[in-house]
Formats: sequence, C-alpha cells, structure tokens
Amino acid sequence: MVSIDPKEIPTAKLHGYLLGAVAPRPIAFASTVDEEGNPNLSPYSFFNVFSANPPIMIFSPARRVRDNTTKHTLENAIATKEVVINVVNHAIVQQMSLSSTEYAAGVNEFEKAGLTMVPSDKVKPFRVAESPVQFECKVNEVVHLGNEGGAGNLIICEVVKLHINEDVLNDRGTIDHYKIDLVARAGGSFYSRARDGFFEIPKPIATLGIGVDQIPENIRTSTILTGNDLGILGNVEQLPTSEEIQEFINTTEIKISENKEKNHTAAKELLAKGDVTTAWKILLVK
Repeated sequence: MVSIDPKEIPTAKLHGYLLGAVAPRPIAFASTVDEEGNPNLSPYSFFNVFSANPPIMIFSPARRVRDNTTKHTLENAIATKEVVINVVNHAIVQQMSLSSTEYAAGVNEFEKAGLTMVPSDKVKPFRVAESPVQFECKVNEVVHLGNEGGAGNLIICEVVKLHINEDVLNDRGTIDHYKIDLVARAGGSFYSRARDGFFEIPKPIATLGIGVDQIPENIRTSTILTGNDLGILGNVEQLPTSEEIQEFINTTEIKISENKEKNHTAAKELLAKGDVTTAWKILLVK
C-alpha cells in the first residue's frame, strides 16, 4: 500500500490520482452565456445531483492546474447566474470531447462541436438538442474552494425545468438505463459506457437482513465465498428452517457433497444466478 500526503506531491500528480480513483464520474455538459449573450459549452466531471426537493445539482469548474486561470463557464455562471446542464450519452461523446478544447472567449463551442442550440424556456443559455436530458438551472451559489491551480469552484444549481427525450423512456415513463446510454468519465483519457456494465443489487430498505455477523462461522470464513457473496447471504431476513433444509435434501436434483469446499463452490454459482434461497440450503446441509 502506497501512502501519500497530498501536500507532498505536485498538484498535477494528485489530480491524476483523484480522477483515476474516484471514477467513473457523470458528466455535466454545461451550457452558459456571457453578459453579451455569447454561447459557451464545456463538459465537467466534478458533478452530481445532491437534492430532489429542491432539485439541486453541483458541478465544479476547477482552476487550471498549469496556470491558475479560470474557465469561461465559471465566469459566465457568476455573471449571469444561469446554466443548462446537459447529460452526455454515447452518441455525442466525441462531440462533447471536442467541445472541451480551450477555444478563445466568444468562440461558440456548439458550432465547433457540430451540436444544435435549442432555446431554453426559463434561462438564457441554450440547450444541446442532441442530449437526451437537459436541465435548465438557476445558480443559487458559487463556493470557491481555493485560489491556487486545481482549486474547485462549486456551482450550486437549482433545476427550474427539465427536458427528456421520449426515446429514452420505458413503458412506465421512467428513464431506461440502456436506452439513455450514458457515458462517464474516468482518469486520463478514459471514459466508461455505463450500459455495458449495468448490474442490479436489491436495495436493503424494505427488508432487514440478518447481516454477515450472523452467518455461521464455517461459512463466513470460507475460502471460496467472497465478501460480495457474504453480503448477498447476509441480506436475507431469516435462514431456512431445518424442515426446509431436510425437504431440500429429499427432493433436490443438485448433487450435495460431503466436501465443504465443493458445496461452497456450488452455492457460489447459485448466488451468481440470483438463487439465494437454494444457496443457503446447500450451505446449511450438515
């Protein structure tokens, strides 16, 4: 394990560690205008949603590490108190990347990236027509985190209107994660296409799992089962009864071994398929 004091390494190197480790990150494709109404468009991956009531998003255009200058987005947000946050999907990722080029003030990144400007309803900045979801926002506050290169500037935005392309909605009217095909940012030049890596974990809200600490020791200390496996096992509300286990032994077509490791391997395979109940029964066979 390498241990690092942030104050003892160059900011650029620390920046790389932070972006490489805290990833993937959603991308705020931020549209602003300056006081003369000139459009600006630039992506930021120091970004997330922090509240639903009120609907608050925060993104951070950091001061440039190399020369300690600020971004046009930050300057415009401070001056006009308005911004549109567009989400980035795979269909526009290359255009989004192109827009991050540091063009001079007054240059229209919509035109440079070949993206379409759409007038907003409640704010002056334009929306990106090609983005599947666009959030019109008022800037509530800007929090400056420092004055040196690399320092963030938290732009705290309140969503006043959102626009969703119907093509990314499912039959229930909610966003389909596969259809929206979002892209996230990692370190260096790396990105992540979210839908290629989706998997589901049932939220432990409606039920009260027994917890890993209540799993029998011979299972908890298994050399076959991983921490993730134990987490799944610990999310059940109760263990199978002795009667249920006996009925399982009498009726199952699964080969139960006298070798503990083989049974743990079989249980692991069942967990991977989502069959937690049968996995528990195999593990509890005496």
